[in-house]
Amino acid sequence: MMSRLGQIGGKLYRGEVSINFVGRQRLWYAISGLILVISIVALLVRGLDFSVEFKGGAVFTFPASSASLSQVQNTVSDGGVSGAVVQQVHGQTNGWQVQTKALTGAETITLENALSSKLGVNTNNITVTTVGPSWGSQITGKALEALIAFLIVIVLYLSIAFEWKMAIAAFIALLHDLVIATGIYALAGFQVSPATVIGLLTILGYSLYDTVVVFDKVRENTAGLLGGARTTYSQAANLALNQTLVRSINTSLIALLPVTAILVVATALLGANNELEELALVLFVGMLSGTYSSIFIATPVLADLKEREPQYQALTKRVAVRASGGRAAKRAVAKAQSGTRTRPGAAAAGLSPAQLAEEEPDDADFTDEAAPPADELTADELTATASRAPGAPAGRGTAGAVRPGPRQQPRRSGGSSARHRPAGKKKRR
Repeated sequence: MMSRLGQIGGKLYRGEVSINFVGRQRLWYAISGLILVISIVALLVRGLDFSVEFKGGAVFTFPASSASLSQVQNTVSDGGVSGAVVQQVHGQTNGWQVQTKALTGAETITLENALSSKLGVNTNNITVTTVGPSWGSQITGKALEALIAFLIVIVLYLSIAFEWKMAIAAFIALLHDLVIATGIYALAGFQVSPATVIGLLTILGYSLYDTVVVFDKVRENTAGLLGGARTTYSQAANLALNQTLVRSINTSLIALLPVTAILVVATALLGANNELEELALVLFVGMLSGTYSSIFIATPVLADLKEREPQYQALTKRVAVRASGGRAAKRAVAKAQSGTRTRPGAAAAGLSPAQLAEEEPDDADFTDEAAPPADELTADELTATASRAPGAPAGRGTAGAVRPGPRQQPRRSGGSSARHRPAGKKKRR
């Protein structure tokens, strides 16, 4: 299995097998556009469920292994608190976590007494963590500042290390990952905590790493591309994408395996909405989105931007002209059939026009060697040219000049018949 994958990777690298990622960019754009629309609608309609670290409030944690979810919810409601989020916590001591809005001191004491009396929990075992709204807004502002600074630094680095169009393509791919990840959180109702922000910054860096690897290969394949007429920028970029495809897939799979293990273990042992689960969840979603964007978004966007440049548009035209050599060959065969131009030896070999078309290469260029005008040729040159012309009629050259015949000797006296000697030969004595 591994050897077969290695063979496929080798064929992709050498260009023997190629997947047209860049040529099908409209399909990828349509898929990404649909996902982005769903994500944006989810953000606008459902919104994000921020934890108390961002919006402020109180968190009550207490052990009550024998209590059920409905009992805890009813107890919290009887304590005068509405809209609380109740979650079961798994660990050394199975218990519960109740997240509420910001409470006053009297409201906090009332809820503690309700939990103690109805669930049989000692008040000393109830842990209360209070987060003020100002501190939560400060955390939100710092997270946004970190994200903006990260994006600015990335754009500057790529502009210096590569070029500004590569920086724009990478920036678009990062925004693509950011919107999709937050949209999935809004659609699924996952809670956004500081661990989520940390994981989000991590997956943006991971996505960028994969994109930079592809761009480096694109830069290598497109070096000196304008000096020839064999490959367009899009074709060279697509080759680079195929050459790094196996590496991108292997890297993503290896990274997703431990993240998946952390996500499963955190959910099974620690319960829902714990920090470890939140971190693993955003890493899992972001890595999948980052791998997709580095392959299907970043490089096609870069190719679209580069193909708008005049020099690469001219290169595309030259490649198209060179690729149309097959049509030129067919036109040349048609001319040969009509007698305008015949390949030397074709008539002697008995080749039909169809056989001529099959023997001609697809990219053959039929060019005639330029010959000087007939009036600039000497008599000897006309003679030599006529002798080399295949199938030329006797006594005429290629330029239409009359071929000089054998010189006639004067008749001898005595009425004897005259003998003709070939020109240029001496009479034997």
